[in-house]
Amino acid sequence: MAAWGGLGRVVLWLLVGVVLCVGSFPGRAGAWGADGHHATCLLAEPLLEPATWKAVRSLLPEYANGSLASLCTWPDDIKWMWKYHWTAPLHYIDTPDFLCRYNYDRDCYDENGHKGYCASGAINNFTSQLTNYHLRESNPPLVTRALETEYNLTEALLFLSHIVGDIHQPLHVGFTSDAGGNTIMVHWYRRKANLHHVWDTEIIDKAKDLYYNKSLLTMVNAIMENITNDGVSKAQMWSECPNGEIACPDTYATEGISLACQYAYRNATPGSTLADEYFLSRLPIVESRLAQGGVRLAAILNRLFGANSTSL
Repeated sequence: MAAWGGLGRVVLWLLVGVVLCVGSFPGRAGAWGADGHHATCLLAEPLLEPATWKAVRSLLPEYANGSLASLCTWPDDIKWMWKYHWTAPLHYIDTPDFLCRYNYDRDCYDENGHKGYCASGAINNFTSQLTNYHLRESNPPLVTRALETEYNLTEALLFLSHIVGDIHQPLHVGFTSDAGGNTIMVHWYRRKANLHHVWDTEIIDKAKDLYYNKSLLTMVNAIMENITNDGVSKAQMWSECPNGEIACPDTYATEGISLACQYAYRNATPGSTLADEYFLSRLPIVESRLAQGGVRLAAILNRLFGANSTSL
């Protein structure tokens, strides 16, 4: 698949009215909510090697103040703009209904049949673009300008960081007919929501309120502590790719559709009420996927930019 380049400079448009409305309508919603994406990037940041941090900070715009997490929602903020409409399919993967399996060649298309325009294709593509970082840093200005014309590495970094989060939300690898749960209307306790929004936002919000003093940072610290207490073995296992690739989104997507079938769709038929039983049994899945997303994002960036970078 050809690389996507020439995306232009990063501009942060906070389309607040549009973003706030997304979870209320049964169309295609975006992603983990803002908290899910912030959590993924906050979990990744402490795991970045010094050389990786240096590269990441060199790519971030000044107004980010060195914080990757502060811009992890950027691809959602801008995809409503005409210039970026083409990026909407990069946030998810539609799979055949009830098959509960993912296959890249079968499933990674946009609605117009363009192959590679899905979350796994996007991760591969933006990872490939970012392998040019060391070429940019080590070449004379003329070559550097040519590379910057072909690729916007800042945008590639922000898209990669965001979409690694997306692909770990199980319903971002969901069924085609319900758009990953977006058209399944349920009652989340006493109010209506679509199933996708429950997984994007509601489970995290409920957990923050009940267990983390309404603080995302407290929740992130607890998840990080669980990763640390499990020792390096689990994090190491999550971070590795089976064939030594820089990123392995097919693995993440295969896990996602399996979890969607086992947990997200199960007992969540249209009109059903999802309350404590659903919340308490699904929260560990949400927290585990946030942890995996953070660990894997850090591993990808370390392989791209770290002292032992595989892209050198």
